[in-house]
Amino acid sequence: MNSTYVIIMAGGVGTRFWPFSRTSYPKQFHDVLGTGRTLLQQTADRFDGVCPPENIFIVTSSLYKDLCQQQLPQLTDDQILCEPVARNTAPCIAYACYKIAQRDPQANIVVAPADHIILKEEEFKKTIRTALNATAGQDILVTLGIQPSRPDTGYGYIQYLFDPSEIKRVKTFTEKPNLELAQQFLDSGEFVWNAGIFVWNVQAIITAFEKYLPDVAEIFAEGNDVYYTDREEAFIDKAYSLTKSISIDNGVMERADNVHVVLSDFGWSDLGTWKSLYEVSDKNGDQNVVDGHVMLYDTKNCIIKTPKDRLVAINGLDGFIVAEYDNVLMICRKEDEQKVKNFVADAKEKGTEFV
Repeated sequence: MNSTYVIIMAGGVGTRFWPFSRTSYPKQFHDVLGTGRTLLQQTADRFDGVCPPENIFIVTSSLYKDLCQQQLPQLTDDQILCEPVARNTAPCIAYACYKIAQRDPQANIVVAPADHIILKEEEFKKTIRTALNATAGQDILVTLGIQPSRPDTGYGYIQYLFDPSEIKRVKTFTEKPNLELAQQFLDSGEFVWNAGIFVWNVQAIITAFEKYLPDVAEIFAEGNDVYYTDREEAFIDKAYSLTKSISIDNGVMERADNVHVVLSDFGWSDLGTWKSLYEVSDKNGDQNVVDGHVMLYDTKNCIIKTPKDRLVAINGLDGFIVAEYDNVLMICRKEDEQKVKNFVADAKEKGTEFV
């Protein structure tokens, strides 16, 4: 277990969750589900028993270092990796993996986003251990694939080859298909959703970076002498100014020939939108999800999240999002939730304090 490491990616802003998710306080630092723990804290808690606490690394924006320290006070400065600018997931993962490799060349690594929810924690741990057992002895790149329940156009899809083993070879990746194609994927029985959770040993991922993203590999390999020293921050500032912005999916996973998938069913949601939060939350008799000090009349199928110190009375709504946070109130039909990104763009013109 001591050679198992976890990298939690916690640098995103999550604008589709506006007005809660702001540049200064993104959704991973909120208690979105009302459990008393933020999404980041829940993610770290999830790996209790999978790896030692000192083997958890958070990669985040330098803007959020203090938030990470406040919410996960057990972590040392060396466990919080700060990116000077956002460069998508490939540089983020490269930074953490090259740093871990300097401490432990035998490291077996799980990479997980900070803002997903998992309802079946024990099933999740069992799936992670299955993947870790496979990557401990083989130089393969493993991703977790979620059994799809509907033809969702908001997720990437993984096609796999039928095989009796738990670790199946990946055939293709497809990014966010249209509805017709998503339905075909579902009907075929050969596709799962891409959860964006990865498992590999550190040598396998470094080899993959060298092969598929050699410029990224070269940049972060140059830091091998400075990781865990007082020169690391200055090196990373320079590295990020040189590296391109690219996702691990586009840069490595879609190109590599040693990618495998573990079929998974552990109550997963990427919690990317208000509608996804509505779907996984407990509902009252009128199918409302309520978090706040609220009086409802003739209102159904709504998600309402408002400050506890403000009384809110709502009459006659059906299928709406009502969300208030830090001087911004948003009222929007659930079916129009894709317009939230337009609201954010327009709100920027009103002042940066609103985004």
